[in-house]
Amino acid sequence: MAMQAVILCAGMGTRMGELTRDIPKPLLHIGNKTLLEYKLESLPEEIDKIVLVIGYKGKKIKEAFGNYFRKIPIVYVEDRTVSGTAHALWQAKDVVRRRFVVMMGDDIYSSEAIKKCVQFDFSIVGKTETIDKPGDRIVTDSNNNLIDFVTHEKYRTIRDGAGLIFTGLYSLTADIFNYEPVKLELKDEWGLPQTLLKVIGDHHVEIIETDFWIQITDREDLRKAEIILSKVPL
Repeated sequence: MAMQAVILCAGMGTRMGELTRDIPKPLLHIGNKTLLEYKLESLPEEIDKIVLVIGYKGKKIKEAFGNYFRKIPIVYVEDRTVSGTAHALWQAKDVVRRRFVVMMGDDIYSSEAIKKCVQFDFSIVGKTETIDKPGDRIVTDSNNNLIDFVTHEKYRTIRDGAGLIFTGLYSLTADIFNYEPVKLELKDEWGLPQTLLKVIGDHHVEIIETDFWIQITDREDLRKAEIILSKVPL
């Protein structure tokens, strides 16, 4: 079944320092590809439209990719305020149809994880961890149903510090827009994970596990990613 891909590319990438002074973070290179190219090349065959939510230096993303990627049309929408992931997705509300996959513009996912994700109307992907490390955790009940997203510090107080780290990869339907975006505490931001928690009373959210996800936060992450990607095909 045809669906769209929504990639959130509006952030400023401030933790990259000088690397993002003149270009947006999704255009940073690992080897001979940009971060955004890695995602676009991993999209499954179900995708018939790509929606890029742009903000900081967004014109450069338009110049780099134009209106098509491998014959798939690209639509650009702007997030002028950069006010969280739910706010960013809501900018694309009028250009997506019933089903779509959402991913972060600066992380790298395996094509296998994306393929599994898009098989469901509502799903999220978590990376299996056996050690306690930073990253928001997916909390489930005994039947593997989604209950909450919590910081790893809070997760340590209720369960072992390992578990599933949320990767920011979702499959959603347009029904998500029937819910009011949830504002984060103490921030002028609206969170997509927190908004998804409002959905679980009406829709089942499938939880997909993956052992591959590269989160790109700072320069050290870029360096590590280059080493990993030189050894692991996506």
